[in-house]
Amino acid sequence: MRKKNFDYAKDKYYFNIKTSAQSAITINRSDKREAMLTFMGYQKAKKNVEWLGKWDGKKFTEDNFEKITEN
Repeated sequence: MRKKNFDYAKDKYYFNIKTSAQSAITINRSDKREAMLTFMGYQKAKKNVEWLGKWDGKKFTEDNFEKITEN
């Protein structure tokens, strides 16, 4: 897989859309609700998506999509 050529922005929500075995498109949203709705839209369209979570500057938090949708 090719190295990503960007830095994650703090306090944004991220998820990947896997386009092939070795590549993925990373999507980000500033708002949690907007990120969740966008992610669910891709799921509904039967895309292979992976929720990464909220970047806090060092690691991803809120990285379990099923758990955050309960709230």
